[in-house]
Order: sequence, then C-alpha cells, then structure tokens
Amino acid sequence: MPIRWLSPSPSSPRFPTADWQTACQRVALLNTLGHEEAEQLGQRAWQFLAQKRISFHPDLKEMAFDRPAYLVLAGQACLLTLGWSNFEHTDAFSNVHEIILLPDGFTRQVEEMDEFGVMHEYTDSRAGETSYQGPVVLSFTDLMQSGGFNGYNILIHELAHKLDMGNAVDIDGFPPLPNSITPAEWHGVFSGVWNDLQDRLQRGQPTPIDDYAASHPGECFAVCCEAFFCAPAILADAYPDLYGLLCRYFNQQPLSRFQR
Repeated sequence: MPIRWLSPSPSSPRFPTADWQTACQRVALLNTLGHEEAEQLGQRAWQFLAQKRISFHPDLKEMAFDRPAYLVLAGQACLLTLGWSNFEHTDAFSNVHEIILLPDGFTRQVEEMDEFGVMHEYTDSRAGETSYQGPVVLSFTDLMQSGGFNGYNILIHELAHKLDMGNAVDIDGFPPLPNSITPAEWHGVFSGVWNDLQDRLQRGQPTPIDDYAASHPGECFAVCCEAFFCAPAILADAYPDLYGLLCRYFNQQPLSRFQR
C-alpha cells in the first residue's frame, strides 16, 4: 500500500512562510514569480496540501521529502490556476483527489481499436497517468526533472488532463472555456497547431514542441500547457495565436516571468 501524508496537520494550520520561500528558490517556475503572485500561489499550494492526498510507493519510504518539497509539488500544480478566482481554482481541481508518486516510469497493457475495427494490444511506457476521478500517478524521476524552463513538466501535463476532463469523462483537448473564448476560436487555433505538427512529422521535420502533442488532441492540449508554462518563448515564437489564446484561458503571462 502507498504511504500517505496529509498537510497541513491540525496542529500546524499556519502558513509556513519560510518553507514557501525555500520552495520558491528550488525551482525556476516558482522563483520567477512576482511578489503578489508568489504570495497568492503559496496560500493556494498550502490549501491544496490540506485538501489532497500525497501518496508514496513503499520504495520511496526512506526518501527525505521535507515540507518545502511538498510545497514545490503543490505550487507547480496550482500554477495552472493561479490566474483564476478561488472558486474557479477549487472547481477546476475538484476531480483531483490524490497524487501518487512511483519511483520511476511504469508500463501499462493497452488495448486500442483502429479505424478498421481491429483491436491492437501493446505495452505502453509512461511517466504519468490519470483518469476522470482517478488519482494522478507520477514517476518521481520525471517529477524531479520538472520545474524548469525546459518545456517539460509531468505534473503540469497530468493536471492539464484533469482540467480537460472538467466537462467530459475522457480527454479530448476541449476543457471548459471562459466566456471570452468561443469553442469555434479554441478549435480553430488548436486545429492549426495540430495540422502544423502533423505536416512537420510527415515531412520528417523537427517540431517546435514535443511531438507527443501530435498523438491525440488531448495530449496536444497537455503538451501545449507544458510549453506555455515551461517554454513560453518557444511556444510564443512557433505558435503566437496559441500562446495568446492560452494567456486568455489561464489569465497569465508566463513569458514575462521567463524574461524576468
């Protein structure tokens, strides 16, 4: 059974300012926040830890995971909804109940039916996974590679799937949208990105973002969220319309943090 840890405990409800400052110094995504953003994110991260379960595989039992480390995890999770109201933030993560950390990547047996009705079975290697009301499962190795501006963040990727499933059981790349963004606009911008990725791959050309985005519309959204927060300059240069759309969707400007 995984080992479970809950925070904050009833005996320590006060926000740990020093621990949050330490957490922000550990990863670039948090260290580049302005003062007001950092303060708001810290409070949400602390509440996130109070409301969600963080669980470990038994092989990670002896791992020294101090309070700033938990805040690093929660801070990156809540970064997605930092630009939203408290109600929107809480509602967006209402389908997040538990985050489970495994020592490394893992495999799953997958069955998929192709367009001709033929069922295919294969072994899929994964760094993370989640489902509609299921836990968010992460490779600890990949989590430790997240937090910088290298375009990769397994936690943001999997939680983007949770946002995606805010209006559907399965991921489809179409999360609940604010009133300022129409479904037609969302579909149009993402279709342009999708078509460009497919065209580059068919030509044997490199893609500006992880080509895993071209595997499924839901993965396209998740990978684009990773790029938005963790490689905003690359995303803004390659797909300016998409970057602008996600700025409006998340109500954030990560490029200004990156430049800072």
